[in-house]
Amino acid sequence: MTKLFASAALLPRGLARDVMIEIDGPRINKVDVGATAAGADERHALIAAGVGNLHSHAFQRAMAGLAEQKGSSDDSFWSWRSTMYKFALSMTPDDVEAVAAQLYIEMLEAGFTRVGEFHYLHHNEAGVPYANIAEMAERIAAASVEAGIGLTLLPVFYAHSGFGPTPPTDGQRRFVNDRDRFSSLMDASRQIVDRTPSACIGVAPHSLRAATIPEIRDVVALAQDGPIHIHVAEQMLEVEDCLHATGARPVELLLSNVDVTSNWCLIHATHLSDIELNALAATGAVAGLCPITEANLGDGIFRGADFRRAGGRYGVGSDSNVEISLAGELRLLEYSQRLAQRARNVLAPAGGSTGQALLDDASAGAGQALGVATGIAEGMPADLVALNRTGAEYLPHESLLDAFVFGSGVEIAEVWVAGRKRVSGGRHVNRDIIRSRFDKVMLGLVRR
Repeated sequence: MTKLFASAALLPRGLARDVMIEIDGPRINKVDVGATAAGADERHALIAAGVGNLHSHAFQRAMAGLAEQKGSSDDSFWSWRSTMYKFALSMTPDDVEAVAAQLYIEMLEAGFTRVGEFHYLHHNEAGVPYANIAEMAERIAAASVEAGIGLTLLPVFYAHSGFGPTPPTDGQRRFVNDRDRFSSLMDASRQIVDRTPSACIGVAPHSLRAATIPEIRDVVALAQDGPIHIHVAEQMLEVEDCLHATGARPVELLLSNVDVTSNWCLIHATHLSDIELNALAATGAVAGLCPITEANLGDGIFRGADFRRAGGRYGVGSDSNVEISLAGELRLLEYSQRLAQRARNVLAPAGGSTGQALLDDASAGAGQALGVATGIAEGMPADLVALNRTGAEYLPHESLLDAFVFGSGVEIAEVWVAGRKRVSGGRHVNRDIIRSRFDKVMLGLVRR
């Protein structure tokens, strides 16, 4: 039993003062508001529920900083993707596990307590399945256990290179499965998840360009009651190609042909018509936003203000993992809306804190999208973050969440996942060991 006292805590009903949180094993046993600090094992300025990172490609963490030189012509998502394919083709299972473990400790240090791993690097360098068809998924799970982050594994179905459909390219050979082989991959991945603490499984048809509507329907059935994630409408070229091939825009095509419900997460959904935006909000599905990656790739700006007004739900993820920052994702999301709307505090309710609104929305959206319950309440998972205010002692408690999101001296100090402390004093408890292995792997990768 561990007792944490917080001068302020972000509870499901809002910010509360003088809160004692009692943890018993992996869950919260009791929450007392208006408590005293007597008997507490630890005291903190502010405690909030950990937030899920709803979209990650772990292997792409190895590319961070290696794709920022301009080519001979205008760069875009599509030129970046060619570089990514070349890098993906060189990574071994050992490489992927080492890179994922480093990524996951960075996520924990940033305040993410669960990751949705959109996992599509399945086969060996020649595109042939490993003897264990889920070898790479097993390495992802092992990395999550070593780091101590919750895992929602999302095996990706990938069959084509574009609308038509067109055949996969050689650069996609490590990603591709037919429906029967993907079903076997799902069976093996489910067994891995069953023996991995704090893990669950969903499924991810990669996109409308990589999977046909009939294939998506088949793949979705393999999710059982788990989450379903799909890339959609990230780039204008994708929208134009979809219109040319099918006569419909991507979200329009998906909603017209597949039963999209609240267990779905549409990743990016950057380019939506008014009709698509309102129809997506009405499904109860989550929009999976990745503001740092979307800015890095020049994707465009999600219509966050309009989507929120329509009742839409969202969460955030780090996608290409060029930078790992919960505060940074939320800050860029809000700032992009300010730039688009030429206004301030766009994603907050009237009279409310923008930082609190962003954290509340992202936590609830990610929990829904990743298939887990969230929040500081009795019986909930003890996935918690404590904020350090040593750089801003003068701030009132009501301003700490805004200071955290908008960069004013408030940082993540401690992180618990399933009741176990994984970050102490802002550093992951196993950072040095994991980082040393990562550095060795990266030296080998950049020299290949």
